[in-house]
Amino acid sequence: MSADAIVIRHCRGLEELRACVALQREVWNFSDAELVPLRMFVVAEKVGGQVMGAFDAGKMVGFALSVPGTRSGHIYLHSHMLAVRSEYRNAGLGRRLKLLQREDALARGIELIEWTFDPLEIKNAFLNIEKLGAIVRRYNINQYGITSSPLQGGLPSDRLIAEWWLKSMRVEGLLCSGKNPPFGTEAAIDVPAQIYDWKAKAETRNRARQVQERNRDQFLSAFARGLAVLGYERDPGENGRFLLGKWDEAWSYASPENSPKP
Repeated sequence: MSADAIVIRHCRGLEELRACVALQREVWNFSDAELVPLRMFVVAEKVGGQVMGAFDAGKMVGFALSVPGTRSGHIYLHSHMLAVRSEYRNAGLGRRLKLLQREDALARGIELIEWTFDPLEIKNAFLNIEKLGAIVRRYNINQYGITSSPLQGGLPSDRLIAEWWLKSMRVEGLLCSGKNPPFGTEAAIDVPAQIYDWKAKAETRNRARQVQERNRDQFLSAFARGLAVLGYERDPGENGRFLLGKWDEAWSYASPENSPKP
């Protein structure tokens, strides 16, 4: 598989949207009741959302789904789902799909894309923070309830909310230089590489739950102090570490008084 040969573009027609539903089932192994149905992909495409696909010789190997939202009178996109077939992972397809989302959003005058992600997923956190330049200032406890996906390991579906301010100096600088700007680290939150094994086995699942609960408390405390996730590290053992500090840009849709300030 050559990553350069894979085409990233908007999905076209019902068959490609059906392929998104099928790939969603393959990646997450959700029960039928928890699958995002075909009609939701159709609606997203019709009402200003995005359905992007990655294709290898015409075969779908990845997709991204977003829907429009509003907050304090501002339009933004919520990127609800991104999936890449297992044999195509670690080749930069997730980042390429995100960059197409950004290009499309900016062309429509949209400056913010948000999405949620599992605080225990190390590779995904690294992509979001270090490869895309998203920041994190919010934490939702058990957002989707206990899901049927084996990836969740029966734990509460806690989620961090990534804010991707598309025209911020942070994002534009990272896309030009490949690096996030320096900042002062005021807190760090660790995720052990063994978390995946612990979640997968009933006899060790409680260890994963303890990590989740410990980190939840640390995130909530740090965010209450005005800190944001601005960096992410992985050591040679594949352990992850969130780095938090004060963001020196004022982009926010939290209230009318906090409109984005380039």
